[in-house]
Amino acid sequence: MPLTDDDVREILRLIDESEGEELRVETDRFALSVRRGGDEPATISATAGSSAASTPIVAEELHTVASPMLGTFYRAQAPGAPPFVDVGTRVEPDTVVCLIEVMKMMNSVPAGVLGTIIEVCAENAELVENGAPLFQVRPDR
Repeated sequence: MPLTDDDVREILRLIDESEGEELRVETDRFALSVRRGGDEPATISATAGSSAASTPIVAEELHTVASPMLGTFYRAQAPGAPPFVDVGTRVEPDTVVCLIEVMKMMNSVPAGVLGTIIEVCAENAELVENGAPLFQVRPDR
């Protein structure tokens, strides 16, 4: 069974939320290795099939937009307003992707990278910790 884009996103989300640095899974037909190194995005490599000639599949590296502080995450400027970004939105490094409210002060959070939003990781009006993943962005190459 091939590794889908959704599988890759879920694996990246799980590794992002875990304390572990490396995950390796092997079966007769499939091998998966996920490694995270410090501030670098997680990288995934997978090999399908049982032959030694199998071609490794290397998943793209994703950029995580993390919360810069403890506070309440808001996807829009105001209640009822459209979100700043959604899945599929192209962003630039200075594009505001959300707000974090701390003590009635609204703090804009920029994307920090040129690319496309592929996942919204937090719920609107949710309390987020410093460093919590807010969005996953597929950087432009």
